[in-house]
Amino acid sequence: MKSFLFILAIFPFLFSAAQQIVNLDPLSVTSSRLPQKTTETGRSITVLDAKKIQQYPIQSLDDLLKYTTSVEIQQRGPAGSQADIVIRGGTFQQVLVLLDGIKINDPITGHFSAYMPITISQIERIEILRGPAAAIYGSEAVGGVINIISKTFSSFIKEKNSKGNASVAAGEYGYLSANAEFTKTNKRVNYSLAAQTANANGQMLRANNRGYFNNHLFSANAAMKLKKNWRLLFHSSFDSRDFAAQNFYTGFISDTATEKVNTWWNHVKLKHTTYNSSDELDLTYKNTFDQYVFNPKAIANKNKSGLILLQYLHSKTVSAAFFYNYGILAEEKTIQSNDRGNHHNTNIAGFGSFIYKVKKLTLGSGLRLVNDRNYGTAFLPQANLAYRTGIVVFKINAGRAIRSADFTERYNNYNKTIVNSGNIGNPNLNAEKSWSYETGADLVLPNLRISGTVFYRNQDEVIDWTPTPYADMPRKINLAPTGSFALAKNIKKVNTSGIELDINYSRRFNSNQQLYITASATFLHSESSDSIPSFYIISHAKSLLQQTVLYTYKNIGLGITSIYKERKSQEAPGIKALINKNYWLVNAKLDYRFKRFAVFVAVDNIGNIEYSDLLGSRMPGSWTKAGLSVSF
Repeated sequence: MKSFLFILAIFPFLFSAAQQIVNLDPLSVTSSRLPQKTTETGRSITVLDAKKIQQYPIQSLDDLLKYTTSVEIQQRGPAGSQADIVIRGGTFQQVLVLLDGIKINDPITGHFSAYMPITISQIERIEILRGPAAAIYGSEAVGGVINIISKTFSSFIKEKNSKGNASVAAGEYGYLSANAEFTKTNKRVNYSLAAQTANANGQMLRANNRGYFNNHLFSANAAMKLKKNWRLLFHSSFDSRDFAAQNFYTGFISDTATEKVNTWWNHVKLKHTTYNSSDELDLTYKNTFDQYVFNPKAIANKNKSGLILLQYLHSKTVSAAFFYNYGILAEEKTIQSNDRGNHHNTNIAGFGSFIYKVKKLTLGSGLRLVNDRNYGTAFLPQANLAYRTGIVVFKINAGRAIRSADFTERYNNYNKTIVNSGNIGNPNLNAEKSWSYETGADLVLPNLRISGTVFYRNQDEVIDWTPTPYADMPRKINLAPTGSFALAKNIKKVNTSGIELDINYSRRFNSNQQLYITASATFLHSESSDSIPSFYIISHAKSLLQQTVLYTYKNIGLGITSIYKERKSQEAPGIKALINKNYWLVNAKLDYRFKRFAVFVAVDNIGNIEYSDLLGSRMPGSWTKAGLSVSF
């Protein structure tokens, strides 16, 4: 809180000094699949480029997103072990994550949404869109969209070049990480090979267990020129995570869980471009294997899921004032599980959107017609408007979304012989339906952008886990009568309203000195029609303040991130777990570069505070690391 007020206080001084203008209105493709300046989209969008990402004091992509406006990362463990992504309240299932415009959300559960199959060094930029986008991208785009855009897929470099980089870091509690990337470009082929690993014994948890993790990622992508105007793009990656999962999902003292998640991701794109149009055909296949062991005496839950997605997209620029696209998508989801059983689901959709500019006004609209095996046919409209007058941009947006339950929500613990306690799936869940509305304004000045947004989301049949006594369980065939259960249920009504305030300041003083500051505040309020509170709806922050300072002077770089979170306090006395009403977390990284080398030291949780984002999942205290990197 103090850091947020300090940043606000120093803005007038920063803005008054001599400066070189920095563009704070970058292009974005996420709002409509068509390139637009962010101020023309009528949406709330944040764009993080590769250079900024490298300066953040982070270990993983969920660490990075934690400090992005109105994105709440509810981490269960460090270094990407596991985290839930929440945008504008709601649940972690209501955020769609894309890689190069293609959905990567897993059919098993939204708990895996932060497992992004790309190394940090391969990312060109990340675009975060807040608010609904189901008409453009489909299911899960209720609260927002995170679109990761790779360097290889974003552009084709014609110059012949070969380069690479590598780094290694070590720290307390047996921490050891390394990453390496090699890229090669010529007139016909661009490709990138990368690997990263993060390992630690971890800090002490309850019952003398340690919060260990061993996470590895291997990623390869390529872009090849074929005949004139044709390109073939390919991305394949393998992600392996082995980590302590104690009390990640339950509040039981018998929970000393461990978990292993292996993901194989493949994406092939065939693209044809002309001076005013493009056609893209995408085929993706994702395979995930999850093994969860509740404690050494328990039988492991083994879940194998598959996602096959085929998409065609046509985009055309008719004139400087009119752009449009349309496409069709088909996806097949499958699961084979000793815990959830064997199931499948299909989803087919046709979609389109357009952008029309009239002087100071930009109008965007989209529509999706979708047929899902679980809920039938639905229409999902979207409309947004931006009006610019001088340095002020006014924006309005509205859209509808629908989301079907995933395999965990439908079938968790459904296939076991006997279940003594835990979360129980419900095959009879209805699809979530919601309407979202927002309005706001941006003040755009040289080097400074200030944004304010008010939003409201009206939701029906929201899916969440609710404490339910044995007598009220709809299916008791494998449940112990003395057990303690939470049932996946439809909450009749959930309304969420909020305010976002966002300040971005960037200045390049000269070739040796640059400063980038963001400060954001999000205030949320959710109301549920159910008298018994469900788990994830009450878990989101009521107040969220996020700040970032990135400063470079000659060869020295400094990155500081902080977050203040206020939420409803919770307690689980059986495992001595507590969700405090608020916490303030600060991380920092200092690096020094000389020629092709750089050394750095980073400290997470400088104040050594005790905190948890989700009840029972204790996050680490202060943790120091240091490392060396080299480019060649």
